[in-house]
Amino acid sequence: MVPVAAESTAPRIDVLLEGYGVNTTVGLAAFCAVIMIEGPDASGRLTRILVDPAHVGRRTFLEDALGARGLRVTDIDKVVLTHAHWDHVQNIDVFDHAPVYVHAEERLYSRRPHRNDWATPQWTGDMLERMTIEDVAEGDEIIPGVGIIEMPGHTVGSVGVTVRNEDGLSLITGDALHYASVALTKENPLVFWDDAQARASIDRALETADIIYPGHDQAFRLDAQGQIEYVRPFNLTITGTTRDRPGLEFDPEPRPAWTMPGAKEQAARLEETRSGVDH
Repeated sequence: MVPVAAESTAPRIDVLLEGYGVNTTVGLAAFCAVIMIEGPDASGRLTRILVDPAHVGRRTFLEDALGARGLRVTDIDKVVLTHAHWDHVQNIDVFDHAPVYVHAEERLYSRRPHRNDWATPQWTGDMLERMTIEDVAEGDEIIPGVGIIEMPGHTVGSVGVTVRNEDGLSLITGDALHYASVALTKENPLVFWDDAQARASIDRALETADIIYPGHDQAFRLDAQGQIEYVRPFNLTITGTTRDRPGLEFDPEPRPAWTMPGAKEQAARLEETRSGVDH
């Protein structure tokens, strides 16, 4: 499909796959939101940006979501990674024709992740280096109306993607803000880098955005009373079992917040990695 001139100058958000915070006592489902942004580049040419292509368990679902819109994977022009965790990045090889935008610190860290960092497997850096990488940082613009803000804490190089259109300023946060409930607790449930920075990034998201697209939840805003107001519906079917199966239980309580053991060691480790790369 050949891109054509866009009808509107404002970029548009299209949620291809919703994010979910449903987990289990035997492992994490880890369904991140997969979002496409469509808008004209500086020359007026329609550009499609995919934010966080998700993990391989969602691959065929992502391809089907594009197909339902009359698109193929080759119709995606750019891929942006909010961070390099496995559940957000595994499908980048599907889009090996497109440049991948990632924060330079995230890319550097992925070359030598901490041994306790189960969300950044040792192969992450190798996978990223197979792609055409473009570094992004605070204030960068992907296309007019679509920008980057730094939101570290969950990881060293977590970024958010801002989209300005008729809805105001929308912010795609990745796991800098996992769920809508984080807007009330102000606590990141999984910290692999720095807890204080993670809290500051949550505050920044709430101060910056009119609508927030979290990493593992539906888009929401805060109403005048500071309460969560979802702007997209929750719709999920669990297959292969029934609610009355013996041993199946439902627990509405979230998993306790977790900070990676050894997180405070990482600044020094990153400097060591940087020194090795520089030489």
